[in-house]
Amino acid sequence: MFIGHFAVALAAKKAAPKASLGTLIAAAQMVDLLWPVFLLIGLENVRIDPGNTAVTPLDFYDYPFTHSLLGAVGWSVLFGGVYYFRRKLSREAIVIAFVVFSHWLLDLLTHRPDLPLAGNESVKLGLGLWESITGTIVVEFGLFAAGAYVYLTSTTAKNKTGTYALIALLAFLAIMHIGNLFGPPPPSVEMIAVAGNAMWLFVLWGWWIDKNRSTRA
Repeated sequence: MFIGHFAVALAAKKAAPKASLGTLIAAAQMVDLLWPVFLLIGLENVRIDPGNTAVTPLDFYDYPFTHSLLGAVGWSVLFGGVYYFRRKLSREAIVIAFVVFSHWLLDLLTHRPDLPLAGNESVKLGLGLWESITGTIVVEFGLFAAGAYVYLTSTTAKNKTGTYALIALLAFLAIMHIGNLFGPPPPSVEMIAVAGNAMWLFVLWGWWIDKNRSTRA
């Protein structure tokens, strides 16, 4: 799952209006923001395996800290707890914790059975939507459209930046997702790890958008 995670962040703005879109994107993508770092330091591992599924050429055989069910629960509680400690907004903190956990649920839908319950030796789950490119496109773009609609109807632009920055983000994510679906496999695991850290730019982009939009009454 890729743009489906952003869909959750966009839709969550309605449930947590005082939380920045940047924070919600960070929550929705938290484990994928940590994963490239863990790859770089060797804490987790992945193999490039073209044909692993119809959608992704990656074999996720070792990522228990970021993508296990136990890890998802832990990161959810941590992110939500830190947010509450800093902002004292209980509603937003609870929503943010659920947004973090939603990443595991959406990955459960798309991944083949490679998501461990705890460690690498535990039971692994996955419903395998990635075995179908058509199914993946329908589900991900459907979620993305729904999330964008909720965000658009829950906020209003303060200025032209608030309009065009949002349009640019949505268009860029859609184009990037199509490139991921139909582009060549990555050249190396190191490149995956380095490029993955660019995901932080989406957090900053979301924060910038939200600074130029206001929540509808």
